[in-house]
Amino acid sequence: MGVRLDTLKARLAEIADLQAAEAVLSWDQHTYMPPAAGQGRAEQIATLQGFVHRLMVADDTRLMLDGAQDEVADQSPDDDGRALVEVVRWDVDDSLKLPESLVVERARTGALALEAWSDSRSRSDYSRFAPFLRKILDLERQVAECRGYDVHPYDALLQAYERGARTEDLKKLFGTLRARLTPLVRSILDAAGDPAHLPAAVYPTPVQEGVAHRLAASIGYDFQRGRIDPTVHPFASGITRNDVRITVRYDKHDPLKSIFAVLHETGHALYEQGMPESFERTPLRAGASLGVHESQSRLWENLVGRSRAFWGCHLPALRADFPDALGKVDEEQFYRAANVVQPSFIRVDADEVTYNLHIILRFEMEIALIEGSLAVEDAPAAWNEKVQSLLGITPPDDRRGILQDVHWSMGAIGYFPTYTLGTLLACQLWESALEADASIPEGIAIGDCSRLLTWLRETIHQHGRKYLPDDLTVRATGRPLTAEPFLRYLDGKYGS
Repeated sequence: MGVRLDTLKARLAEIADLQAAEAVLSWDQHTYMPPAAGQGRAEQIATLQGFVHRLMVADDTRLMLDGAQDEVADQSPDDDGRALVEVVRWDVDDSLKLPESLVVERARTGALALEAWSDSRSRSDYSRFAPFLRKILDLERQVAECRGYDVHPYDALLQAYERGARTEDLKKLFGTLRARLTPLVRSILDAAGDPAHLPAAVYPTPVQEGVAHRLAASIGYDFQRGRIDPTVHPFASGITRNDVRITVRYDKHDPLKSIFAVLHETGHALYEQGMPESFERTPLRAGASLGVHESQSRLWENLVGRSRAFWGCHLPALRADFPDALGKVDEEQFYRAANVVQPSFIRVDADEVTYNLHIILRFEMEIALIEGSLAVEDAPAAWNEKVQSLLGITPPDDRRGILQDVHWSMGAIGYFPTYTLGTLLACQLWESALEADASIPEGIAIGDCSRLLTWLRETIHQHGRKYLPDDLTVRATGRPLTAEPFLRYLDGKYGS
């Protein structure tokens, strides 16, 4: 490694440490922070983000970057040093487009809005959150103008989560999915009769917590480098590769909610824990994109966690956890309950077939809100109309409608499409994994997920942010991202 690249990495380590400190503060805000601490936490997070931005765009940082770029210019495109320089160049150029005052105000507003959202959700009162959403949208429009765009301001916002994504391409993709999924949902509902459910009972939260820990460990989560805590909206936080935390929401009447939540968040955590140690304290220690990150969570949640093989292994222990409720539930009954297709209000609890209809709703809402064709005060009614149009049901209140997701309170406009991109990529990766090792399902059936995890470590995790998402997809699967593996999966599983 050259001297100039070493100098740049020392600066990047300072930036990474500040970002890690902010991540801990954010995790604490979502979990254990006292209710009255919101204003102070907002200022702390804003200060840290301001320092990060200042260091990123500093003259000496750019001089270090120029020197490192000269030093790695003759290296292979696959060289870690060259990849690091290219990623940092993109980050610096993007940061230069945003004034520090805007960066700080976004951070402060997001932290305050999170508190307002949590309060509004608990009261099911959108009017308390609406002023914060109005300000967030104004700030995100400013970000779009600063970044610049050719066609639509939403294009500029997408780049923070999925480099290369375009609004028009997503509209076409979502149009295809809507056309294929809507009749599939109808045909399943017509054929299924009464949906299967687990027995009505109280499933104590402490027991569910034990289940969550056991299932996370069973698929590879390292508790020496992580922990699980309760929160309002589940998430995973990769503070460093050795400090990757999961949060879960528990429902004492439905253990499947926490089960699939923990499998989803563990998928994210496995990606973070699988990054190379050499990438630590650099921008390479991150996912290639939010879509790639979501592919990991959706793969473990759905392709593994909703499979017959997985529950053939894990159901006996679950029966022992809840003997009164599940003692007489057989594998077929449990499998059907875990795979019920039924329109529902809450995205994170949605089944595999209707899930992407929830994402289409949010995608269309975000575009309308950003371009101003939908007013903030009219958003709840528009939300309910779209739920009715897409899913055939109408939310009874704001908590189960427009206030259910945390993302808008954090200013994450443009994030939601990555859930669908990740869902599609998960199925494409699954097909490629089985082509590489047909014994993966056999391993899952006996509680050995290491074969799949090893393939993901080698194919996805070890590259961190080294490649653009489209390039990584081709490297991993031999072809660009397509909806066909996902649609094949649904047809094969639910067609019968």
